[in-house]
Amino acid sequence: MTVARILKDKGRDVATIAPEETLQDAVNMLSARRIGALVVTDFAGRVAGILSERDIVRAACRNGGEALGEPVSAHMTREVVTCGNDDSIGRLMEIMTAGRMRHLPVVEDGVLAGIISIGDVVKRRIAEAELEAESLKAYIASG
Repeated sequence: MTVARILKDKGRDVATIAPEETLQDAVNMLSARRIGALVVTDFAGRVAGILSERDIVRAACRNGGEALGEPVSAHMTREVVTCGNDDSIGRLMEIMTAGRMRHLPVVEDGVLAGIISIGDVVKRRIAEAELEAESLKAYIASG
């Protein structure tokens, strides 16, 4: 299964935030949408960074409550690892495990096209394993 197939099933909606918005704005969005990360985009829809719950916790640890008034750009991860539509679940698992990441923005022609979470990957991998098991059972029963 590929990223394109996952996005076809789940949709391409991505929660984004501008770099100049505050951490308080980000916290409000994360809470309202019940998600763990926001993709930081520039005016053209290109990925400028990613802001995760971990980034916010680090900022609060360093600067206390004052961090909430600071811009997202001061705390976002700038070196964003992305994936493309043709990447496989196996490849996503490798990237996410090696980088200890829970979210991978999907980029198409340099522009944000979706996001894949570790939950999306696990859900699809379980579905594949169940289908494989059912196919083997049917094969054995018919033989």
